[in-house]
Amino acid sequence: MNISERVKHSEFLSPILEREKMTEAELLQGLAAGSIVIPWNPRHKNLKPVAIGKGATTKVSASIGMYSPEDTPEKEMEKLKAAVAAGTDSLMDLSVRGDMGAFRRQVVESAVVPVGSLPLYEALSYAHERRGSALRMEADDLFAVIERQAQDGVDFMAFHPGITLRMIDHIKASDRIDPMVSFGGSHLMGWMIHNQKENPLLEQYDRLLELCNKYDITLALADANRPGCIADSLDGPMVEELVLLGDLVKRAQKAGVQIMVKGPGHMPIHHVEATMTLEKSLCHDAPYFVFGPLLTDVAVGYDHINAAIGGALSSYYGADFLCYVTAAEHLGLPDQRQVHEGVVAARIGAHSGDIAKGVAKAAQWDLNMSIARKDLDWNKQMSLAIDPKRAREVRETRNPSGSKGCAMCGKYCAMKILSKFLSLDHVYQC
Repeated sequence: MNISERVKHSEFLSPILEREKMTEAELLQGLAAGSIVIPWNPRHKNLKPVAIGKGATTKVSASIGMYSPEDTPEKEMEKLKAAVAAGTDSLMDLSVRGDMGAFRRQVVESAVVPVGSLPLYEALSYAHERRGSALRMEADDLFAVIERQAQDGVDFMAFHPGITLRMIDHIKASDRIDPMVSFGGSHLMGWMIHNQKENPLLEQYDRLLELCNKYDITLALADANRPGCIADSLDGPMVEELVLLGDLVKRAQKAGVQIMVKGPGHMPIHHVEATMTLEKSLCHDAPYFVFGPLLTDVAVGYDHINAAIGGALSSYYGADFLCYVTAAEHLGLPDQRQVHEGVVAARIGAHSGDIAKGVAKAAQWDLNMSIARKDLDWNKQMSLAIDPKRAREVRETRNPSGSKGCAMCGKYCAMKILSKFLSLDHVYQC
């Protein structure tokens, strides 16, 4: 049963339509055209599916996973809880070490949001442990991991099929500052160079599509050549790979596989519109999943703010899915607090973009907040805040006496003063 039929006959149809303010016909048409995806592996039992793509609200993804020897499943599960509490729409388990299978199953069992993965990480780790080197990974190892992760209930998987031996030569000949910053892409490129073999994900793409169809997996085509600094934005290697990804998107859509494209993380502000337009044009309107993006390379320690600005613009110009960026980006791994702040920052960017897109639900949320502020209804303001807990903490710290007025203006609160002299009846609605 394809995704349209599964959604149509499920208990989740009404919640999705209500959240997105879509008609059933609009949702099903988007799914059929490939401009909307609903990552939903039926083996993920407690999942509440979400729609990603054209006409839907911009979604946010958070990443967790075991990277260093100090990382434990317990610590990463706390980050998972923090991300979900902060309102993430999905999670990605990007573990590269430890008992990845056991941890992944724990994530899937615990998460009510879609869970994504990057199977290459586990395949490389497997080869290192069993054969002494990640360079000895075999194509069958990778496809075995894909099937194992699908059986565990992973909803969407990211791959790098767009890098080729010919493209590697072009990268070497280019004047890129950062030849390749993608973790998975760089390891795959090293494997290809060492073994002098073509990308197995490209050579056996039909095999990948068959597994996706078998297990209802949504594909995410990751751009191995994404620019790692704004100076490399929209350069030859990036665009060359995007052209190839567009062809692969078309093949997946024809095969009935849900697919989206993962986008670059660094670009100057004047490249945002062109980057979004290019992906939508070359990749047949497939949902665009972007890292941030980051609009400057110097916001070290504040890249969650950097990404929120980039995310807002990207959402406005057509991005459908934002991968969060934390304050620890480029410095180290995020802690639980930084995960929370990263999700909230990404949600601010996504929501700002939705307002600019004309999403009525988004505009109404802001209007409701404006009315609550005008009425000095602090309880409602707190409940409407994108991070209610943080809003209450700041309010209580700055206004310990519980004054009805604004803590900044005190007795000079404009809302309070004007309410004494103006009595106007307004109809507050979009």
